[in-house]
Amino acid sequence: MEETEELSPLRVASTVQALSSALRGNRENAPAANRGKGDRVFPDPEKLWFKESSAKNLRNRDFLLPTTVLNTLYADGQVPPAVMSRVLSLRGSGVLPVAGAEVMGEGLRLRVDRAAAFKAVLAGRTADYLKPSSPKEGCVLINCPALHPKIYTPTPETLTLGQLRTVLLADHMGALLRSQGFSVFYCPKLPKDGNIVAFLRALGIDWPTAAADLTYEEQEEQILKALESSIYREEGADRGRKTCRGRGGKKVEEEEENEGALRINLKRVFQEEGLLGYDPSLGTCTVQRDSISQLAQLDLCTADFTVTVLHVTSCQDEFRQQQMAMLWRASGAPHAQKHVVCGPVKTPGSHLTATWDDIIKVMTSATVRFELLSTVHTSPVTLDVQKEGAVSTKGPRGGVFVMYNCARLHTLFDSYERGVEKGLYPEIPEGSQLDFSALKEEGEWLLLFNYLIPFSELLDQSGQAIGYEGGGARANIKTEQICKFLVSLSKDFSSYYNRVHVLGEPLPHLFNQMFCRLYLLRALRELYHSALETLNLPPIRQL
Repeated sequence: MEETEELSPLRVASTVQALSSALRGNRENAPAANRGKGDRVFPDPEKLWFKESSAKNLRNRDFLLPTTVLNTLYADGQVPPAVMSRVLSLRGSGVLPVAGAEVMGEGLRLRVDRAAAFKAVLAGRTADYLKPSSPKEGCVLINCPALHPKIYTPTPETLTLGQLRTVLLADHMGALLRSQGFSVFYCPKLPKDGNIVAFLRALGIDWPTAAADLTYEEQEEQILKALESSIYREEGADRGRKTCRGRGGKKVEEEEENEGALRINLKRVFQEEGLLGYDPSLGTCTVQRDSISQLAQLDLCTADFTVTVLHVTSCQDEFRQQQMAMLWRASGAPHAQKHVVCGPVKTPGSHLTATWDDIIKVMTSATVRFELLSTVHTSPVTLDVQKEGAVSTKGPRGGVFVMYNCARLHTLFDSYERGVEKGLYPEIPEGSQLDFSALKEEGEWLLLFNYLIPFSELLDQSGQAIGYEGGGARANIKTEQICKFLVSLSKDFSSYYNRVHVLGEPLPHLFNQMFCRLYLLRALRELYHSALETLNLPPIRQL
């Protein structure tokens, strides 16, 4: 059992849960009749302890039980000796080792045994901290309405910045969900060798393609028949047809825009099926040809399995996409559907498409992604391209800064390898041979405690909304977290790296500290790789 605990990755959530249990003791198992009038109501365990993250607070504590909570739990805020003993002797799977605890003015302060934590993470199975702790299973279809043809397939010239934001978000979510263990598919398939495909690839987006002459006539006819026989069809709505010229000059039949048009009562769909979060003004919808085209592609993508469908759309198109979702449901589609709705992209004083010439030359794929994905996806993004410095190609807040710091780590290890080849440094020994108490610089603990240890739990959060039927029509996915995590990591790493000389003089008595730092920074390098992978961004390996 002890060996299993040592191999279990350290987790903040496991530590907070264990600390809360140590405070409760046998309290929650005690019969109500045995509790005196002085017994106090025990607060929500998840709200008891706070993990510190600021450099200032981490100088004297790693977790805090605030005074207000202490006063709720215990008379005069005094921690009983038995409770303090349980806290100090805390152990368990995934629990950070405790070095000490004391009651001060701000509350019960707890300090982690940092040397033991460094060794557990850096000399153990570091890879466990770079992936989700609990892999998921299932299939997710990501539908991007901006890429569906209205009359013609979208082009870089017709794609707006708001639509580009939804495409980038869809791509990021796909990578993030794949890291969770989900099988991810995309809709629609774009015409192979089209301009839009080349444009997206230039941004690092590998969207699925199909033959340019592929049609969906059979699927479209099946969708029409399903809607005609739907229980949600408005009575007396017969399909009128006319023959017209479609793409390539082929004769196709379309619905007449008259009283005989096919209409579906969408309000009945979500009300009778108990679907929450849909706009009550959806009402009755007249079925259009472009709607049938999108539903046909969705049907084809989900023909062989049951999936959770995420519709990634802009706020301007949310109502239209809710109509599409309910039409699909009315046709008999059984799949769970959620909507990820992006706020607008504002360009004051300018009207730009996704190929804005003067900026695209400067904004690399990383910069574009960070500009459009670092903001909460439901909030507006403002790109004041007429103002110098408004787009973060420089400075500690954008994609270039993140990629630069990733490259600095590669450069560091290239320098170390050259030093080994010259005989200046020995090879890095096994972690078990090192004394990690040498990592005393406050920036070192900050990098481990705020980034390496919590990253796996950050990844876990991205998959929690998938497959969850409650909570309304929108998917509650915090898509901005990875970008913010990388920017924050880069700021703290840059501050540490500018302050600390990692490759010191080639003197034997300095090697232990140098090797401990190299273990930490090697783990950070892999952390960068894992986080960038969720953005479909390859690391830059040289400056």
